[in-house]
Amino acid sequence: MSKKKKLLRFADTKVFKNVSEPPMEEFFNKEEGTPFAHSLAGNWRSSIFKNENPIVLELGCGKGEYSIGMAKAFPNKNFIGVDIKGNRIWYGAKEALDNEIDNVHFLRTRIDFITAFFTKNEIDEIWITFPDPQEKENRARKRLTAKMFIDRYKRFLKPDGIIHLKTDSAFLYEFTQEEINEHGYKSFLSTADLYGEAIGEFDDFMQKILNIKTYYEELFTARGHVITYTQFRP
Repeated sequence: MSKKKKLLRFADTKVFKNVSEPPMEEFFNKEEGTPFAHSLAGNWRSSIFKNENPIVLELGCGKGEYSIGMAKAFPNKNFIGVDIKGNRIWYGAKEALDNEIDNVHFLRTRIDFITAFFTKNEIDEIWITFPDPQEKENRARKRLTAKMFIDRYKRFLKPDGIIHLKTDSAFLYEFTQEEINEHGYKSFLSTADLYGEAIGEFDDFMQKILNIKTYYEELFTARGHVITYTQFRP
């Protein structure tokens, strides 16, 4: 993609009504020791969605295929796709605007800052779809299913909320199983080969969700990668 196209898309996302993009200086130009809380924290239903429906969060949403797909399939839920790449978010945001999909919104920020945007019990469900597995040992804390991140999610995920991980990384899949066991999370479903025999075991509701495929999933499966899936509660 040319630099000019990227800049045009960045400009678009700044004015799209379904994208929130807090400036980074809001995080760094604050008094030392003062936790940052965005004005949307606690107000997503009243300010953005204008309803009291459940909110599902997708972390690392990329082009928004999963957020858009779920929003279409489940009009009685609200969806928030989070990613730092504005030129990727542009695709999902534009599709939602063009097709008048009002139950999806996009948040451009680093997942490191995710607790600034939600309050206790505000999120009903979390999806983590094809994140960077961060395989190097010195990047372990950056894995989105590491305890540090799970502890952050627990600050805004409802007590009965579920976390879903979908990845082609056997490394991240195994790491997540280890984290579940080590920290006593409740595991509901885990399969090292989602589209093998496992997918037939899911009910129609779950199959509807799991058959939504992101750009990266299409790419990975075309290359013969095996897709894994984990569902757990912290």
